[in-house]
Amino acid sequence: MLNFSLSELIFSNTAIKHNISNMPDVQSLDNLLKLVFYCLQPIRNLINMPMIITSGYRSLKLNSLVGGKTNSLHLFGCAADFKVKSLKPSQIIEIIKASDVEFDQLINEYDKWVHVSYLHKKNRKQVLFIK
Repeated sequence: MLNFSLSELIFSNTAIKHNISNMPDVQSLDNLLKLVFYCLQPIRNLINMPMIITSGYRSLKLNSLVGGKTNSLHLFGCAADFKVKSLKPSQIIEIIKASDVEFDQLINEYDKWVHVSYLHKKNRKQVLFIK
């Protein structure tokens, strides 16, 4: 069973506010499926608590509006930001690091959420912290 939907992976208040489409292309949809199958769902199973997706896929225009990096993996459906209500980002990252879950990057962003990316067969297993 999967605990994630396309609608939560593409939802954006900013996109709604600015009336822009945030629908991914076919390649980005494929990447989102891989992100869920190989990364997000295994993390959800490991943590065994709901994950709140705060940012998933971002269209080029949306990424620009939210101040995302021009090379952000969100643009390609390869990244998501999330929170877990009863865990700090640092705790989530330690749990994932101690597991066999595949990821490209885990980033503790401002100690507010976790950014996770997945690049099929190209994962670097980087763990970073942004203050």
